[in-house]
Amino acid sequence: MTDTRGPQPQYEGYATGPLPGEREPAPGQASGPYHPPQAYSPAGGTQGGRPHGTQGDAQGASQAARRPRTGARTTPRTRKARLRVAKADPWSVMKVSFLLSIALGICTVVASAVLWMVMDAMGVFSTVGGTISEATGSNEGNGFDLQSFLSLPRVLIFTSVIAVIDVVLATALATLGSFIYNLSAGFVGGIELTLAEDE
Repeated sequence: MTDTRGPQPQYEGYATGPLPGEREPAPGQASGPYHPPQAYSPAGGTQGGRPHGTQGDAQGASQAARRPRTGARTTPRTRKARLRVAKADPWSVMKVSFLLSIALGICTVVASAVLWMVMDAMGVFSTVGGTISEATGSNEGNGFDLQSFLSLPRVLIFTSVIAVIDVVLATALATLGSFIYNLSAGFVGGIELTLAEDE
């Protein structure tokens, strides 16, 4: 390729002159490393090779005394979201209600056993059973025996039957309730919830 721009001007000062670090010091000026001019230098420094005067000292002192400004302290905003429960899955509702009803049934059986033991230790069955047997007794035979009727195995069996019935009913009613909710949500839009996030 051929350069068609023609002769370019030569800058004599830049092409042949010494670099700033290689210049000869002026007569009466101490020789030392070259320091380029500074746009700002702290108090007591130099600007353009000349020491600061009184104005520079005052400016440096004011800059040193000035502290960085911090942003205004604001209270954290809590993000909120408004959601709507449009549909409840009947299968998931049935599984959750089944597990919860089983847990409730176990708690019922355990609570019945503990309550029976506490009442038996306090002598409630013996006292009430003696009163009932005296009231229902006759000369030919003894009355109603409450202690044998309300024994611990019978109480546990009765409570277990009630817990099983409760599991079946709670699961069926929860599943039916999910179907009813889906039908009503199709007309009115469902339940709206406002959720907030803690900062």
